[in-house]
Amino acid sequence: MLFTVLASGSKGNCCIVESNDTRLVIDCGTTQKYLKEQFKNQGIELTSLNACLVTHTHTDHISAIKLFSHLPVYAEEKIEGVNQIFIHEDECFQIGSMQIETIRLSHDVKCLGFIISDEKDKLVYVTDTGYFKEAHYDKIRNADYYIFESNHDIPMLVQSRRPEYVKNRIRSASGHLCNEDSAHHLMNCIGDKTKEIVLAHLSQEANTAEIALNVLGNILCETEYHPIIKAAHQFECVSGGEDD
Repeated sequence: MLFTVLASGSKGNCCIVESNDTRLVIDCGTTQKYLKEQFKNQGIELTSLNACLVTHTHTDHISAIKLFSHLPVYAEEKIEGVNQIFIHEDECFQIGSMQIETIRLSHDVKCLGFIISDEKDKLVYVTDTGYFKEAHYDKIRNADYYIFESNHDIPMLVQSRRPEYVKNRIRSASGHLCNEDSAHHLMNCIGDKTKEIVLAHLSQEANTAEIALNVLGNILCETEYHPIIKAAHQFECVSGGEDD
Protein backbone atom coordinates (compact mmCIF):
# COMPACT_ATOMS: atom_id res chain seq x y z
CA MET A 1 0.00 0.00 0.00
CA LEU A 2 1.21 3.48 -0.90
CA PHE A 3 -0.09 6.83 0.28
CA THR A 4 0.58 10.48 -0.49
CA VAL A 5 -0.75 13.40 1.52
CA LEU A 6 -1.10 16.23 -1.01
CA ALA A 7 -2.46 18.86 1.39
CA SER A 8 -3.18 18.90 5.10
CA GLY A 9 -4.50 21.75 7.22
CA SER A 10 -7.25 24.33 7.55
CA LYS A 11 -6.70 25.57 3.97
CA GLY A 12 -7.33 22.19 2.39
CA ASN A 13 -6.91 18.44 2.73
CA CYS A 14 -6.33 15.65 0.23
CA CYS A 15 -4.70 12.22 0.37
CA ILE A 16 -4.18 9.43 -2.17
CA VAL A 17 -4.09 5.78 -1.14
CA GLU A 18 -3.02 3.10 -3.64
CA SER A 19 -3.01 -0.69 -3.53
CA ASN A 20 -2.59 -3.07 -6.45
CA ASP A 21 -5.07 -1.91 -9.09
CA THR A 22 -7.05 0.40 -6.79
CA ARG A 23 -6.48 4.10 -6.18
CA LEU A 24 -8.57 6.19 -3.78
CA VAL A 25 -8.57 9.87 -2.89
CA ILE A 26 -9.56 10.93 0.61
CA ASP A 27 -11.05 14.43 0.77
CA CYS A 28 -10.57 17.10 -1.86
CA GLY A 29 -10.16 20.46 -0.23
CA THR A 30 -7.91 23.32 -1.44
CA THR A 31 -8.10 24.56 -5.06
CA GLN A 32 -8.63 22.61 -8.24
CA LYS A 33 -5.52 24.26 -9.70
CA TYR A 34 -3.32 23.06 -6.85
CA LEU A 35 -4.71 19.54 -6.92
CA LYS A 36 -4.34 19.27 -10.70
CA GLU A 37 -0.70 20.33 -10.39
CA GLN A 38 -0.01 17.84 -7.61
CA PHE A 39 -1.69 14.95 -9.40
CA LYS A 40 0.42 15.80 -12.46
CA ASN A 41 3.58 15.94 -10.31
CA GLN A 42 2.74 12.52 -8.88
CA GLY A 43 2.16 11.12 -12.37
CA ILE A 44 -1.45 10.25 -11.54
CA GLU A 45 -4.28 10.74 -13.99
CA LEU A 46 -7.62 11.70 -12.48
CA THR A 47 -9.21 9.05 -14.68
CA SER A 48 -7.12 6.38 -12.90
CA LEU A 49 -8.90 6.98 -9.58
CA ASN A 50 -11.56 4.53 -8.43
CA ALA A 51 -13.39 6.56 -5.80
CA CYS A 52 -13.37 9.58 -3.50
CA LEU A 53 -13.89 9.17 0.24
CA VAL A 54 -15.11 12.22 2.19
CA THR A 55 -14.54 12.53 5.93
CA HIS A 56 -16.98 15.44 6.30
CA THR A 57 -18.40 18.38 4.42
CA HIS A 58 -16.38 21.32 5.71
CA THR A 59 -15.03 23.42 2.85
CA ASP A 60 -11.40 22.51 3.49
CA HIS A 61 -12.33 18.90 2.71
CA ILE A 62 -14.65 19.21 -0.30
CA SER A 63 -13.95 22.55 -2.03
CA ALA A 64 -12.63 20.81 -5.18
CA ILE A 65 -15.29 18.09 -5.27
CA LYS A 66 -16.28 18.97 -8.86
CA LEU A 67 -12.85 17.77 -9.95
CA PHE A 68 -13.90 14.29 -8.87
CA SER A 69 -17.53 14.34 -9.99
CA HIS A 70 -16.76 11.51 -12.44
CA LEU A 71 -16.09 9.20 -9.49
CA PRO A 72 -18.34 7.52 -6.97
CA VAL A 73 -18.15 9.78 -3.92
CA TYR A 74 -18.54 8.03 -0.57
CA ALA A 75 -19.83 10.48 2.04
CA GLU A 76 -22.20 10.61 4.99
CA GLU A 77 -23.82 13.99 4.37
CA LYS A 78 -25.46 15.08 1.10
CA ILE A 79 -23.12 16.65 -1.47
CA GLU A 80 -24.76 18.22 -4.49
CA GLY A 81 -23.65 17.48 -8.04
CA VAL A 82 -21.83 14.19 -7.46
CA ASN A 83 -22.50 10.48 -7.88
CA GLN A 84 -22.84 9.90 -4.15
CA ILE A 85 -22.87 6.66 -2.22
CA PHE A 86 -24.06 7.31 1.33
CA ILE A 87 -21.98 5.78 4.11
CA HIS A 88 -22.34 5.79 7.88
CA GLU A 89 -20.36 4.99 11.00
CA ASP A 90 -19.30 1.40 11.72
CA GLU A 91 -19.79 0.39 8.10
CA CYS A 92 -17.54 -1.84 5.99
CA PHE A 93 -17.41 -1.83 2.21
CA GLN A 94 -15.08 -2.89 -0.58
CA ILE A 95 -13.58 -0.77 -3.33
CA GLY A 96 -11.41 -2.86 -5.63
CA SER A 97 -8.63 -4.46 -3.60
CA MET A 98 -9.28 -2.31 -0.53
CA GLN A 99 -11.68 -2.80 2.35
CA ILE A 100 -12.80 0.37 4.10
CA GLU A 101 -14.23 0.54 7.60
CA THR A 102 -15.67 3.77 8.99
CA ILE A 103 -15.47 5.02 12.56
CA ARG A 104 -17.24 7.97 14.16
CA LEU A 105 -15.11 10.99 15.01
CA SER A 106 -16.06 13.93 17.22
CA HIS A 107 -16.31 17.17 15.25
CA ASP A 108 -18.85 19.97 14.96
CA VAL A 109 -20.38 18.28 11.92
CA LYS A 110 -20.77 14.56 11.22
CA CYS A 111 -17.27 13.26 10.56
CA LEU A 112 -15.81 9.85 9.79
CA GLY A 113 -12.41 8.27 10.08
CA PHE A 114 -11.33 5.49 7.72
CA ILE A 115 -9.52 2.20 8.30
CA ILE A 116 -8.28 1.01 4.91
CA SER A 117 -6.98 -2.52 4.49
CA ASP A 118 -5.68 -4.65 1.64
CA GLU A 119 -4.35 -8.20 1.68
CA LYS A 120 -1.12 -7.00 3.28
CA ASP A 121 -1.42 -3.63 5.03
CA LYS A 122 -3.74 -1.48 7.14
CA LEU A 123 -3.86 2.33 7.09
CA VAL A 124 -5.73 4.44 9.65
CA TYR A 125 -6.90 7.92 8.59
CA VAL A 126 -8.11 10.13 11.45
CA THR A 127 -8.39 13.93 11.29
CA ASP A 128 -10.81 16.60 12.53
CA THR A 129 -11.75 15.20 15.90
CA GLY A 130 -11.66 16.83 19.31
CA TYR A 131 -12.01 13.51 21.07
CA PHE A 132 -11.06 9.97 20.12
CA LYS A 133 -12.88 7.08 21.76
CA GLU A 134 -10.78 4.41 23.42
CA ALA A 135 -13.47 2.01 22.18
CA HIS A 136 -11.91 2.46 18.72
CA TYR A 137 -8.48 1.28 19.88
CA ASP A 138 -9.04 -2.38 19.02
CA LYS A 139 -10.10 -1.43 15.48
CA ILE A 140 -7.04 0.69 14.76
CA ARG A 141 -4.48 -1.19 16.84
CA ASN A 142 -1.16 -2.21 15.26
CA ALA A 143 -1.87 -0.72 11.85
CA ASP A 144 0.99 -0.47 9.37
CA TYR A 145 0.38 3.23 8.74
CA TYR A 146 -1.33 6.05 10.63
CA ILE A 147 -2.30 9.44 9.23
CA PHE A 148 -3.44 11.02 12.47
CA GLU A 149 -4.41 14.52 13.51
CA SER A 150 -2.04 16.51 15.72
CA ASN A 151 -3.59 19.91 15.31
CA HIS A 152 -2.32 22.28 17.95
CA ASP A 153 0.12 23.06 20.71
CA ILE A 154 -2.00 24.25 23.64
CA PRO A 155 0.28 27.15 24.76
CA MET A 156 0.57 28.41 21.18
CA LEU A 157 -3.19 28.22 20.74
CA VAL A 158 -3.82 30.13 23.98
CA GLN A 159 -1.32 32.82 22.99
CA SER A 160 -2.61 33.14 19.42
CA ARG A 161 -4.67 36.13 18.26
CA ARG A 162 -7.68 34.01 17.48
CA PRO A 163 -10.97 35.01 19.13
CA GLU A 164 -11.74 33.18 22.35
CA TYR A 165 -14.76 31.42 20.85
CA VAL A 166 -12.52 29.98 18.12
CA LYS A 167 -9.95 28.82 20.68
CA ASN A 168 -12.72 27.22 22.72
CA ARG A 169 -14.11 25.45 19.65
CA ILE A 170 -10.69 24.04 18.73
CA ARG A 171 -10.04 22.80 22.29
CA SER A 172 -13.52 21.33 22.69
CA ALA A 173 -14.50 17.68 22.33
CA SER A 174 -15.89 18.55 18.90
CA GLY A 175 -12.83 20.46 17.73
CA HIS A 176 -9.32 19.16 17.06
CA LEU A 177 -6.75 17.00 18.85
CA CYS A 178 -3.79 18.68 20.52
CA ASN A 179 -0.31 17.22 20.18
CA GLU A 180 -0.36 15.50 23.57
CA ASP A 181 -3.73 13.82 23.06
CA SER A 182 -2.75 12.68 19.58
CA ALA A 183 0.50 11.19 20.88
CA HIS A 184 -1.31 9.48 23.76
CA HIS A 185 -3.74 7.73 21.40
CA LEU A 186 -0.96 6.68 19.05
CA MET A 187 1.18 5.34 21.90
CA ASN A 188 -1.71 3.13 22.97
CA CYS A 189 -2.42 1.82 19.47
CA ILE A 190 0.81 1.27 17.55
CA GLY A 191 2.46 -2.14 17.53
CA ASP A 192 5.19 -4.22 15.99
CA LYS A 193 3.65 -3.92 12.51
CA THR A 194 3.57 -0.12 12.59
CA LYS A 195 6.01 1.29 10.04
CA GLU A 196 5.06 4.95 9.61
CA ILE A 197 3.04 7.69 11.29
CA VAL A 198 2.15 10.95 9.55
CA LEU A 199 0.88 13.73 11.80
CA ALA A 200 -1.83 15.64 9.96
CA HIS A 201 -3.95 18.80 10.02
CA LEU A 202 -1.31 20.83 11.88
CA SER A 203 -2.39 24.39 12.63
CA GLN A 204 -0.25 26.97 10.86
CA GLU A 205 -0.84 29.48 13.66
CA ALA A 206 -0.90 27.26 16.74
CA ASN A 207 1.58 24.49 16.00
CA THR A 208 4.81 23.61 14.25
CA ALA A 209 6.01 20.35 12.76
CA GLU A 210 9.01 20.41 15.11
CA ILE A 211 6.84 20.69 18.23
CA ALA A 212 4.35 18.03 17.11
CA LEU A 213 7.09 15.57 16.16
CA ASN A 214 8.99 16.17 19.41
CA VAL A 215 5.88 15.50 21.51
CA LEU A 216 5.19 12.25 19.69
CA GLY A 217 8.83 11.21 19.63
CA ASN A 218 9.23 11.74 23.38
CA ILE A 219 6.13 9.68 24.15
CA LEU A 220 7.07 6.87 21.76
CA CYS A 221 10.44 6.60 23.53
CA GLU A 222 8.43 5.03 26.35
CA THR A 223 7.39 2.18 24.04
CA GLU A 224 9.33 -0.61 22.36
CA TYR A 225 8.20 0.55 18.92
CA HIS A 226 10.05 3.06 16.77
CA PRO A 227 8.20 3.74 13.51
CA ILE A 228 9.16 6.50 11.10
CA ILE A 229 7.30 9.67 12.07
CA LYS A 230 6.61 12.58 9.73
CA ALA A 231 4.49 15.71 9.69
CA ALA A 232 2.23 16.63 6.79
CA HIS A 233 2.19 20.26 5.65
CA GLN A 234 -0.42 22.50 4.14
CA PHE A 235 1.09 22.67 0.67
CA GLU A 236 3.82 20.03 0.53
CA CYS A 237 3.42 16.38 -0.41
CA VAL A 238 4.37 13.67 2.07
CA SER A 239 4.51 10.09 0.80
CA GLY A 240 4.89 6.73 2.46
CA GLY A 241 4.10 3.05 2.37
CA GLU A 242 5.50 0.22 0.31
CA ASP A 243 4.63 -0.80 -3.23
CA ASP A 244 2.79 -4.10 -3.34
